[in-house]
Amino acid sequence: MKIQVEEGQEKGFLPDGRHTVEITDIQEGTSEHQNVPFFAARMENEDGFITQRFYTSPNAMPILLSLYSAVGIHPEAGKDLDTKQLLGKKVSIEVGEHSYADPATGNERSIKQATGFRTA
Repeated sequence: MKIQVEEGQEKGFLPDGRHTVEITDIQEGTSEHQNVPFFAARMENEDGFITQRFYTSPNAMPILLSLYSAVGIHPEAGKDLDTKQLLGKKVSIEVGEHSYADPATGNERSIKQATGFRTA
């Protein structure tokens, strides 16, 4: 069996703390349990990477808008945002652990997440 390794996959996760990263990839999807649309942004630098999901529900909009603002894109009412606008943008993020109850099992899970978006 051959397993292809693409550029950037050899990096590990970013350690906890503040990092300046570049958004290098955007993947779109829908959450497994509530079918909420999201996009996953891969953010990386020479030290590693993190992939962060951004949900597009009304409750998640403040987080989403803070990301766009931090990269210098200022949303306007009535105009759509395009996730492709984020590609190649630099942003300062805070990486840390987040624990939550898995909706399917009720078991506690921990993931690395990016928060605290600031202008790089």
